[in-house]
Amino acid sequence: MNLDRRQMITRTGSALLAALCAPAVAPLLADADKRGFKIGACDWSLRKPDPSCMALAKQIGLDGVQINMGNAENRMWLRRPEVQKAYLDAAAQNGVEIGGLALGELNNIPLKSDPRAAVWLVDAIDVAKALGVKVILVAQFYKGDLKNDPAGIGRTVELLQEIAPRAERAGVILGLENYLSAEENLEIVRRVGSPAVQVYYDVGNSTDKGYDIYKEIRMLKGQFCELHVKDGDHVLGKGRINFEKVREALDEIGYRGWIHIEAAAPNGPAKDYPATAEYLRRLFPRQIG
Repeated sequence: MNLDRRQMITRTGSALLAALCAPAVAPLLADADKRGFKIGACDWSLRKPDPSCMALAKQIGLDGVQINMGNAENRMWLRRPEVQKAYLDAAAQNGVEIGGLALGELNNIPLKSDPRAAVWLVDAIDVAKALGVKVILVAQFYKGDLKNDPAGIGRTVELLQEIAPRAERAGVILGLENYLSAEENLEIVRRVGSPAVQVYYDVGNSTDKGYDIYKEIRMLKGQFCELHVKDGDHVLGKGRINFEKVREALDEIGYRGWIHIEAAAPNGPAKDYPATAEYLRRLFPRQIG
């Protein structure tokens, strides 16, 4: 039987709709709702600020690595295509992922005060696209600290308002990580007014500052892009932070995605992180249910 183009499109569309509504497809759709967590680590925590971090991630049993874009000395080397390729090749060879991109140098060369930082952040959006990464960690510690700095916050908001539309077009989120409370971060997000600017949460940093992390995670629903886990000098699960309660809070806000280890490793990450990853995997599985 011959069909013209319009008939074929109509019949194909009707068949697809019927298939999606059929009970036989229900388990597949349910599985999509069970998507869980990925456990990674920061390359600076792995002490491997180069593509060799991927081999160590595989050895530890991680899903991937959050990599730093570089520093002033190497001129943010991930902007170079050959460096990007080296990381992508290393990830593929070891069966792990590039789990995120970070601008750690903003702790020394702050977004709030140094023009170079804004250029790097713009360039990081292109790097993230090239690496297939969805979240860029915008670090705001040490020289970049925004606590009790309204002028610095104001300048940061102005710059993010200019840069955020580019991130939106690229499908990339700029995640703010700092010592501010959830309320203070939400005010910045509100002022910027872009879905591309969200909060990168660190349970260790926030615990250090005395914030109620379980409450804060819930407050950040819809503005929570990714998570760092550490607990000072404690082994995870044996210190101040109740990670079961962290999981409950993440469930309430519907977060599923990367959890990156930034925890202490007194014996080195190769020795300490396998047990840490195993502990986290029990609480934050790849699939839920």
